[in-house]
Amino acid sequence: MVSTRKGRGVGPPRPRVFGGGGGGGGGMASRVTVLAFCVAGIWSAYITQGVLQETLSTKRFGPEARRFDHLAFLNFTQNVVCFVWSFIMIKLWSSSGNSAGHAPLRKYWGVSVTNTIGPTMGIEALKYISYPAQVLAKSSKMIPVMLMGTLLYGVKYTFPEYVCTFLVAGGVSSFALLKTSSKTIKKLANPNAPLGYTLCFLNLAFDGYTNSTQDLIKSRYPKTNPWDIMLGMNLWGTIYNAVIMFVAPLLFSNWPYANGFEAVRFCQENPEVAWDILLFCLCGAVGQNFIFLTISRFGSLTNTTITTTRKFMSIVVSSVISGNPLSSNQWASVVMVFSGLSLQIFLKWKRKKVRDRKE
Repeated sequence: MVSTRKGRGVGPPRPRVFGGGGGGGGGMASRVTVLAFCVAGIWSAYITQGVLQETLSTKRFGPEARRFDHLAFLNFTQNVVCFVWSFIMIKLWSSSGNSAGHAPLRKYWGVSVTNTIGPTMGIEALKYISYPAQVLAKSSKMIPVMLMGTLLYGVKYTFPEYVCTFLVAGGVSSFALLKTSSKTIKKLANPNAPLGYTLCFLNLAFDGYTNSTQDLIKSRYPKTNPWDIMLGMNLWGTIYNAVIMFVAPLLFSNWPYANGFEAVRFCQENPEVAWDILLFCLCGAVGQNFIFLTISRFGSLTNTTITTTRKFMSIVVSSVISGNPLSSNQWASVVMVFSGLSLQIFLKWKRKKVRDRKE
């Protein structure tokens, strides 16, 4: 999937502050307009991508009403599209052809392994749990971060931070334990909640390593920009997925993993699937444009706020448009999770204000 992180900034360093110079009301109005543009872009791109992802994982296609069982193929196509997209962006917007200070492409080969495995697990989880359940599970990133920080590094967290974690963990757990509607279960290829949630949490673990390594690359090569990272990650991701999905099936007759040839054949027989996949990939690539713009203009905290509210709206859209009815207890779990996430964002805004005052 798209390799550059949504929640934290790997882009241009320090956002420009809201006040600024002699722009007056006109300057503020233009910034509000840009912010509204970013919100609309991120919401529309990723909510549409979520609808397409859910459609591809649950819908039956063709006269034989077959499922598209090759969900890992989405990760491969996303790698290809994002690699081409980032290459074009670098050619269009790069101010200089000088590569000094930029991370060489070979630096991405190792971290691209986890960036290939993690998103694939997240997509495969949709065979076993509903899309709203997947979104909630993947919103609980703070839980493994705080757990590992406490156990491995002795990090001490504040009481409000533990409250955030309790709300998120409690909401996800209660949602998982509540009975899913029969209508939703019928859409799943192989309903298996424990396996689905396990895949989501493994996805989070791999993402944590990927994001930390991207930060390390950025710190060692300060001139590296988001498009450089996107290019390097997706180049290696394309190579790895091509080997797994197209080379391995030729070498092993009983290859148990995703088969790229079968996925391509399915798309040829059902062109609707091919168009959905293309739009899915383009939404991810375009969404990255708005994320980079948001981070560069307003900072990673604003971006986190926008993407968190987008996840909530994705669940609403899934429930209303895609026909995944949630019970009142399940909605209570959803609200519980996003209350924890909102409190976490509020605490970050508060810390940021304190830092700004000191400066």
